[in-house]
Amino acid sequence: MAKKVLKFGGTSVGSIDRIIRVSKLIQDETKKGNKLVVIVSAMSGKTDELLSLSKSISKDFSDRELDVLVTSGEQVTASLLAGALNKLGIKSRSLMSWQIPILTEGKHNNSRIINMSTDKINEYLNNGEIVIIPGFQGISKIGDLTSIGRGGSDATAVAVAKLLNTDSCEIYTDVDGVYSSDPNKIPVAKKIDKISYEEMLELSSLGAKVMQSSAVQTAMMYSIPLHVKSTFTNREGTKIFTEKNIDYSKVVTGVAYSKNDAKITLLGVQDKPGIAAEIFEPLGNARINVDMVIQNVSSDSKTTDLTFTVKREDLEESLNIIKNNKKVHVKELSHRTNLSKVSIVGAGMVTTPGVTYKMFRALADEKINILAISTSEIKISVILEEKDTLKAVKKLHNIFELD
Repeated sequence: MAKKVLKFGGTSVGSIDRIIRVSKLIQDETKKGNKLVVIVSAMSGKTDELLSLSKSISKDFSDRELDVLVTSGEQVTASLLAGALNKLGIKSRSLMSWQIPILTEGKHNNSRIINMSTDKINEYLNNGEIVIIPGFQGISKIGDLTSIGRGGSDATAVAVAKLLNTDSCEIYTDVDGVYSSDPNKIPVAKKIDKISYEEMLELSSLGAKVMQSSAVQTAMMYSIPLHVKSTFTNREGTKIFTEKNIDYSKVVTGVAYSKNDAKITLLGVQDKPGIAAEIFEPLGNARINVDMVIQNVSSDSKTTDLTFTVKREDLEESLNIIKNNKKVHVKELSHRTNLSKVSIVGAGMVTTPGVTYKMFRALADEKINILAISTSEIKISVILEEKDTLKAVKKLHNIFELD
């Protein structure tokens, strides 16, 4: 008998028929004698529908009320699933975040879980009940509902698994595991049976949508084994765990890409200590995430050119912040939006020379121009023209024998 957290994403509970399917999957788990805590997302499309309703009221809908609104989607799913399980004769109850409670800190629409009372949950589990918890939310110290950001149900599942000290955390979705690339765009992409936390963290932060990156990071910090499975098939899925269990014979594990990048270049910036901090501090204060940073110092060592990337939705605000920054004098400010980021990820890169050359030669053979480069021990990312994205992904997928 094991204590498990099962998390079901929006597509898994996207209709009444699918909720009933999930209830029968949970029923199979109960027959094994397992104690289950179930985390649910909103039904697919529901959060966007709720956001649209808020915009129909006001473009400046208050953050506090927006959290009250959008967290209702997960609460509806929790109730419906509890009802479906009770109909099957399985004792179940939904518990809202304020009933547990799940405590969060941080701003509305982007908070994080810091603690949770486990007494009530353990009491119901010991009585043979299944506890269903809405993901994506908690309550602040002053009792306000807060959301954890898009994809936050993954973070809820991992936090609950940690605080309840469960034996496993299983993430159910509409795909049967983590793939070497997007199987919808790369039909020859193959399922990865085992992947390290580090690799999964890189892939999720680079555009792979199977899991939220902050959830993977939490799992890695506390060594919580994760298992990504499909609600709709019986395939084994993908296990995510510590690096020591990974096979390093495969140099590159996956190829990820995103088409939501913009590049900003500052020409003729004074080259002096602290100038980078003066540029990036206001962007950080505005909660704008800066990705790649490239700096070229002039031959006279008096000025420098600085290039960095941000998400496209942050471009206009980023440019305004730079233009209004009186502490930084820029000779010329330029930007581009028709860009994408393509990355290769693999723990095997650490011990394998020549990976960088092989990647760049492959792109050159396809006449793809690289506009920016970023590397880590297990990742190489490049910025290129958006029109070249799929051509680059397919070439890299093939050259590193991932087909």
